[in-house]
Amino acid sequence: MNFNSRKLYTCASLLLLLLICYYAAATGIAPNVEPLVLRAGKLPFTPKEFYIANVIDERSDRKAVAYLLPVGGGGKAQAIDLQGGAPTALRTFIQQSLPSDKSLRPVTIRLKELQVKETATDAGRVAGNISVVMAFEMEREGETVPLLEYKGGGRYERSASRNEVTEPAMRQSIVEALRYLNTWMDREADTNPRLAKGIKVRFTDYIAPPDQDTVFYDPGRPLNWQDFQADVNLTSRFSATVFPSFAYEGQTEVRDGIIHLNLNMKVYVLKSSSWVKENARDAYGLNHEQRHFDIVKLMSERFKQKIKPEELSLTDYNSNIQYHFIESYREMNRLQEQYYAETRHGLDKAAQDNWNQRLDKELKAVGAK
Repeated sequence: MNFNSRKLYTCASLLLLLLICYYAAATGIAPNVEPLVLRAGKLPFTPKEFYIANVIDERSDRKAVAYLLPVGGGGKAQAIDLQGGAPTALRTFIQQSLPSDKSLRPVTIRLKELQVKETATDAGRVAGNISVVMAFEMEREGETVPLLEYKGGGRYERSASRNEVTEPAMRQSIVEALRYLNTWMDREADTNPRLAKGIKVRFTDYIAPPDQDTVFYDPGRPLNWQDFQADVNLTSRFSATVFPSFAYEGQTEVRDGIIHLNLNMKVYVLKSSSWVKENARDAYGLNHEQRHFDIVKLMSERFKQKIKPEELSLTDYNSNIQYHFIESYREMNRLQEQYYAETRHGLDKAAQDNWNQRLDKELKAVGAK
């Protein structure tokens, strides 16, 4: 090596030393400290409901996972990271230690905290404190479903002259977080709606004898004039008025990972809102008012047909159903207005006959007559 080449070699070595010093200053990690390596191994449980699909690093301190006192004593705590960085090391550890059945639910870990801090004890030993915080979430139907959060960790004590416990203690803390998730999933899989894999809908029709004010739709019990109990509007040009409507009540139960949604339909008339003039109490007029009731029944059946389980969001099926209900309600109002306009409130007998036939046919088609 000649003088110039020796000078060049010396400059390169100095530059490398400067870069190493800059890295150490920037990261706080001493360049001569070996990173921690999580040792993979078969865990004492096998997930039956999930697999870990991803690890996302959301730690506030990403410089290192451990601040350890030097072996041999003396000096300040040194910042030490996992080999490859925390998220990569955690992914590798999980992939090598935990079965990954892609037919199960995909769970993402959001790593909030993973840190070990050591302090010297009065007895001349070293105490380590481990903190682990993970949030677990699941992807379903293109939506993120938050599941639960785990906060845990552990403590250990070691000799000041040796350190063989930090990695096993940290590894065990991570395993406990995964075990906690596995236990929760096993317990909740069959009954928790956040973990549901499907939805089934069952409709029932509320049929009951008329109470003091309500008449519920019953094909075997049509309206009669005794159901019209409101005070007569003498100034109205109409002979009678009825205000039928419909609603639903829902009950939900999760069984075997399936949401069972029971919707009870109520099609009804309020007696206190219905009135008739004395000179209009005939069969023709009662039929006209009954057809208003039939229209509501028809719309409630069409509403049922719009609720298709395969199109409902497992996360927000209530909003899906409410949307269809509002649309059906609007459709009901439009049809009532059309019926009123075309029959001229029953005055056009030919139009009334056409509507009678139409409604009978459509009610029969939906199984309501």
